[in-house]
Amino acid sequence: MNAPSSFRFHLQDRVALITLARPDKLNSLTFEVYRELRDLFVELEREPAASAVVITGEGRGFCSGGDVNAIIGELFSQDMVGVTDFARMTCDLIRNMRTLRKPIIAAINGIAAGAGAVIALAADLRVAATDAKIAFLFTKVGLAGADMGAAYLLPRVVGLGRATELLYFGDAIDAQTAERYGLFNRVFEKDKLLPEALAWARRLAHGPGFGLGITKELLNAELSADLHGALDNEARAQSLCMRTQDFKEAYEAFTQKRPPRFTGR
Repeated sequence: MNAPSSFRFHLQDRVALITLARPDKLNSLTFEVYRELRDLFVELEREPAASAVVITGEGRGFCSGGDVNAIIGELFSQDMVGVTDFARMTCDLIRNMRTLRKPIIAAINGIAAGAGAVIALAADLRVAATDAKIAFLFTKVGLAGADMGAAYLLPRVVGLGRATELLYFGDAIDAQTAERYGLFNRVFEKDKLLPEALAWARRLAHGPGFGLGITKELLNAELSADLHGALDNEARAQSLCMRTQDFKEAYEAFTQKRPPRFTGR
């Protein structure tokens, strides 16, 4: 895999750890960070040593969104084609996260705002420190609250009413409120956040990789499917999974009274 220059990347025990590393800027995003994250999530699909992903931030913030000077100031000098190319690049990052057939966990160690909030939203699971906050603040800077897939994903996580409130007002909510809304899966003390996120990731990384990948595909597909289409998709998916070595291994482990040893095959 290509080594990133704008954040840290560590691969161990089948878990890829991405750490946004601009702590003095609350890990705000630049054009380079966007591009490298976008490309990394494509590369991770083809990386056999990585079976799960954790993304977090260094210091006090998870990600405060686009860097005001490095991105927003620069966009004023761009024409319509330039700003459209940028907007599509940001959306490609979210697309690549959602289509990666491996679990992604966002470990939200501080503020997640703007694009940072949507990156967290695009993860499959979100765990947060007790002092973390999240804000979809696009309307506060004169933009639509619908950015990078937020208007598609957020209602499906917290419901239309909550999503409308969060996207209209752009106000930050604390970790406890986000957990109550269903936006955060768990809230931990700050010193336990990353260990807990990595423990979840290792558990998933050593699970049935093919089955987990199919599960994510169908979670995506069935967001806009009707019941009959969903049932047909799931029948086909289970038929595939029943032909995997992992399915056979689960049965043999059960009969032999031992933990299964999944290989993702």
